[in-house]
Amino acid sequence: MKSLTANIRRLVAATAVSLLLANTGWAGPKYQVLYAFRGGNDGAGLSGGLTFDKDNNLYGATSGGGDYGYGTVFQLTPHADGSWTETILRSFKNGDPNGSEPNGGFIFDATGNLYGTAADGGNSYCSYGCGVVFQMAPGNPGNWAENVLFSFDFNDGAHPTAGVIMDNEGNLYGTADVAFELAANANGWKEIVLHRFTGKHGDGLPPVSGLISDGSGNLYGTTVDGGNYPPDCRVSGGCGIVFELLPRGHRWREQVVHRFSGFSDDGSEPSSGVVLDAAGDLYGTTTIGGGTGCTAGCGVVYKLTRGTNGRWKESLLHTFGNGQNGSYPDGGVVIDKKGNLYGTTAYGGSSCGCGLIYKLTPAPKGKWKYTVLHTFYGWDGAVPAGGLVMDDKGNLYGGTALGGTYGFGVVFELTP
Repeated sequence: MKSLTANIRRLVAATAVSLLLANTGWAGPKYQVLYAFRGGNDGAGLSGGLTFDKDNNLYGATSGGGDYGYGTVFQLTPHADGSWTETILRSFKNGDPNGSEPNGGFIFDATGNLYGTAADGGNSYCSYGCGVVFQMAPGNPGNWAENVLFSFDFNDGAHPTAGVIMDNEGNLYGTADVAFELAANANGWKEIVLHRFTGKHGDGLPPVSGLISDGSGNLYGTTVDGGNYPPDCRVSGGCGIVFELLPRGHRWREQVVHRFSGFSDDGSEPSSGVVLDAAGDLYGTTTIGGGTGCTAGCGVVYKLTRGTNGRWKESLLHTFGNGQNGSYPDGGVVIDKKGNLYGTTAYGGSSCGCGLIYKLTPAPKGKWKYTVLHTFYGWDGAVPAGGLVMDDKGNLYGGTALGGTYGFGVVFELTP
């Protein structure tokens, strides 16, 4: 399923690529490009977020490039002089039984094995495969051993577009049209479908973002469509939902946390997931909605707070508009120890509309202060993709789908 975000990125690409060399000046001394993708045998276009290992190496995926043109898994290694070197750990083929077109947002287990998903490839139930969940075991540089844990078909989900998470027992959870669990046993890995999204009775339609878990084992996520609020949305099924999945023995129960209305006072199409703060509040972004700008609204940052009655209340922390303050937030947010939020927009900012990085700071009387931390100009990256990740010092890392020295995207660091 394609979200509006994919169409936005295609539109932005035509503008951004034509302005890649528009060197209008560095937008801040605390931003630096760690690596610029070259295309070809190298990766092209970041797909999903980045992940650190215990040695502070960065890992991610590209949707294109590599030996066969269908994406890579890469590692970036830091050096004492501040430079980073890239190692391609795997290149993907079209329709490969081991997966094709990988998604970022990897996780590691205690022994250093990497887990991720690929949107295509795997078994032959779909034209080019329905996607896989895979594991990669560390080896010599560029020679990691891969093991496909599960191949999807239409009955148990298809085309995962986000990574997985792991519980304390080593079980994996994610989305692939359905919400699923993969549990290891003596015969391999068994899939359990936790919830099938139908769009009926206010339910969401299939999710495109991943899941998070709270301390009690409840799962949270979003769907970009569904929810039965169609009047102000571009889809017939609704503007999307935030949901919670609660374990009940061997079964799981879905609870809809919020249905987006898409009107001027709410967002629409939450294409990224949510994050939890220490108080149990949820934060996220919607790609559009929130006003009359950008035809269907330019997107919002929202907060959901659970009341004593168990019901959730939404607050809009920021509404985006056209222009230099950014529009179409498409990567969710990360939260620091002080409760500040950080995110990116896929469009707006400079004259090329290449996107930006922003910060939201809590202010008195429930207000939030919005600050632009970095504006992309094309030569330093264009169209941020996959959201941000934060290290233990508060530095932010992310990547772009386009731009950079060669036009195939970058990985960057920003110190707020």
